[in-house]
Amino acid sequence: MARPVSFSHTRDVLPSGLRVVTVATPHLHSALLTVFVRAGSRHETPQTNGIGHMLEHLFFRGSEHFPDPVAMNAAIEEVGGNLNGVTMRDHGFYETAVAPEGVGIGLRILGDMLTRPRLSHLDVERSIILEELLDEVDEDGRDIDLDNLSKMALFGDHPMGMKIAGTPETVRAFTDAQIREHLRRHYVSGNLVVCAAGRVKRDEVLALVADAFSALPEGPTNTEVAPTFVRTGPRFSFTEHDESQTAFRITFPGVPEQHPDFPALQLLRRVLDDGLSSRLPHEVVEKRGLAYSVQASLEAYHDVGLFEIEGACAPERTAEVVSVSLEVLGRLAAEGPTDAELVRAKRRHRIFHDFAQDAPGELAAWFGSTELYRPPETFEERTRQMDEVTHQQLIEVAARHLTGDNLHVVAVGPKRGVKDLEKAVAAARGLAPR
Repeated sequence: MARPVSFSHTRDVLPSGLRVVTVATPHLHSALLTVFVRAGSRHETPQTNGIGHMLEHLFFRGSEHFPDPVAMNAAIEEVGGNLNGVTMRDHGFYETAVAPEGVGIGLRILGDMLTRPRLSHLDVERSIILEELLDEVDEDGRDIDLDNLSKMALFGDHPMGMKIAGTPETVRAFTDAQIREHLRRHYVSGNLVVCAAGRVKRDEVLALVADAFSALPEGPTNTEVAPTFVRTGPRFSFTEHDESQTAFRITFPGVPEQHPDFPALQLLRRVLDDGLSSRLPHEVVEKRGLAYSVQASLEAYHDVGLFEIEGACAPERTAEVVSVSLEVLGRLAAEGPTDAELVRAKRRHRIFHDFAQDAPGELAAWFGSTELYRPPETFEERTRQMDEVTHQQLIEVAARHLTGDNLHVVAVGPKRGVKDLEKAVAAARGLAPR
């Protein structure tokens, strides 16, 4: 039975090439304004690594029409908002929630800070970022951030393997000219999508965006070289760090969202971990008490996807936790879910779509960030794709991707138990070769 849709989604392209996505949800009492940018750390070089993150910081130092950052933030706060910016590996975004009557001032500020930034206080922001980077290293300067280490191991020399915030060496070397060149090259009409979600009106949004982003230069859309993976696993890497727990991440490189195999991988992930009654937390946490928590997730980029299991536990237990996790995954891959599990996974996915209609952030991400790369599917289209997945297809997709030769494991923690952990990964118990 089709469920009623409580929003309307429209896509417009301004004469400059800037795309504007409006997701009108009249039943809500707020609006979310987000500018998505197809520029992240993968669009940098080893010499400029971290420059996009530096630019993100500098945007908040004021703009041509809002030169005082305190006044700029106060103006947003007056209409219920808070400016926020995030740089990721494949893109970045800038956003604020506002009261519906604050859409105009919100777009004015976002447009001005991204197209007419002052780019002042470079040395102050440099110092702040160098402090940020200390969170990712130990006292000897070795990288201990699990996500960084996992991406380095997976992607190697590909730009996706670089750290988002850069390195102390690159951050210290950035010049004003380099930063302005990065802005000139990447912050152009082909790389930006402006999305307004919530209690907004399309015609008003279009007029406000056209005015607020009138200074945005026209320019082409970025393109990227897709990463490639050699299936020589199981592969294991370990970084010693004197902590009370060992953190680990199990990763299988997979496919992006638009690939035919992706809906099956989503369902497999939900069967594996979608609440405490799911297989993985039940077996590892509830039944055996081996760890406080363990999670499975899918990380999707436009040209690759990553199926991941992550957790942390006492060093002496890490090998067992990883072994049990792989056994649980192996049984699911070989046998597929039960009928009840498959029905539950599909039902919960439909419910997620219903919940998303009440969340401007979910709507903006679904329709806005996807627009950076391709036309997004509707919720109905994605639900249909999920509903059409069969038990046999799940087994076939698992056999293609969730295999021992496609397995990568990264761990950070004390040396205790590392030999047993390495053996557990090498054995990849429960996982068949491709």
